Amino acid sequence: MSKEILYILLPDFAEHEMVYLAQAISSDEYALKSNPKYINKIVAPTMEPVKSIGGFRLLPDYSLDNMPEDYAALVLIGGFGWLTPAADKLIPVVAKAISSGKIVGAICNAASFLAKNGFLNNISHTGNGLEQLKQWGGVGYANSQGYKNLQAVTDNNIVTANGSASLEFAKELLLLLDNDTPQRIEMFYQFNKQGFCALFSGDK
Repeated sequence: MSKEILYILLPDFAEHEMVYLAQAISSDEYALKSNPKYINKIVAPTMEPVKSIGGFRLLPDYSLDNMPEDYAALVLIGGFGWLTPAADKLIPVVAKAISSGKIVGAICNAASFLAKNGFLNNISHTGNGLEQLKQWGGVGYANSQGYKNLQAVTDNNIVTANGSASLEFAKELLLLLDNDTPQRIEMFYQFNKQGFCALFSGDK
């Protein structure tokens, strides 16, 4: 199995939604990992730089035309690009990933994209609220009873999250990927959730 985690970035992607996951894949609390279990790779519609909501431009490792078929996980990062025709090119990619049992993550508007295309109809899931999923999903979304009002939800190798849940999204994917022990993943989560001062208030 490939070690690569593929982050799907469409124009005007939300860069904050990928930082916790990408950091934990590449480093521990001390330094960059010398031999990480996984490698972060960016996939964009073309090989041209893809712009984030904040105005940063990232160089893709792959385009949708040359992305590998073998990978460890497919991670759909939210943003405004999921409202554009560019998102439609991801439908067969996601369908193949899910049918083959790959780990798939979708956060914020990317979760609404999954709803629109029927990918959430047989699993428990979350997103940017049930109303948005219904609005985006239209006739393609037929599983409102499967919606959970939680920051992130994992079911059948698929992780969904709302746009404020970057850390919870990362935690769920790290657990699925077995990136570290559950105890160390929980420590990573608590450190970033509570903050240094809350956890180490007794330090002098």
